[in-house]
Amino acid sequence: MPVAVVDVGSNTVRLLVTGEGRELLSVRETLRLGESVERHGLIPEPKLAELFACVRRFADAARAHGASALEVLVTSPGRQASNGDEVADILAIAAEAPVRILSSQEEGRLAFVGALAAASVPGRKRVAVVDVGGGSVQVVAGSRRDGPDWFGSVDLGSLRLTARLLPADPPGAAAIAQARDEVDRQLEQFAVPTVGAALAVGGSARALRRLYGSRLGAAELTEAVELLSFTPGSELSERFGVSRARATTLPAGAVILEALQTRLAVPLKVSRTGLRHGALLELVSRELAAA
Repeated sequence: MPVAVVDVGSNTVRLLVTGEGRELLSVRETLRLGESVERHGLIPEPKLAELFACVRRFADAARAHGASALEVLVTSPGRQASNGDEVADILAIAAEAPVRILSSQEEGRLAFVGALAAASVPGRKRVAVVDVGGGSVQVVAGSRRDGPDWFGSVDLGSLRLTARLLPADPPGAAAIAQARDEVDRQLEQFAVPTVGAALAVGGSARALRRLYGSRLGAAELTEAVELLSFTPGSELSERFGVSRARATTLPAGAVILEALQTRLAVPLKVSRTGLRHGALLELVSRELAAA
């Protein structure tokens, strides 16, 4: 039977429904919850009402596609908002389904599971999965055979970095230089392990794939940051099909990915699967175990 996950992130809310190994429905809505958290420290009532309505629509759509099990996952907005528990309670009513506020480690682990499920990586090879979200960054390393064995996280994602240092469109070289310095400062104690390969998940990585393909090495990311420093979001949308909402945070996402790729010292391969796919795999396993 089909199963579904609603992923409530800092930039977007996404629904993924799968059944018999096929994607049945994938939709998203841009709510920019992380912007509210950055500005107010919480998710205010008007934004909560938008979120309630969105999750209610997504839950109805999932059940219309036959989903036998549905779970709502809340990532950095739930962890960082002072009213995170209230958010979880409201979403449980909206979805009529279980709601989990994921810790940063849980978020990274699910992204690792989801990315490796579709990756052509040998079982023993050490691989890092880089997840740059709107409100936080997770890096998880390990192998397919043994699972994850290293984890790191920073509360600075593409939306938060944009709000703090890159509000202009386009941001310009001086602001990009400040953003690079801030990311380097945040990652100062981020001692990433040695790996043989790296996968990138999340909206920033998927958007950059439209510009440079699925391999994001040092040259591609440096060029991307330079291009994004002076290219307006409207032009990015027109030339590359990047949504306007994503275009506004893409310079920040590229700066963060550039810094992480430098530390990992291997190219980032953009993955088509990630957190939601990992969550669905675990949901299916639980459903089978309970049957």
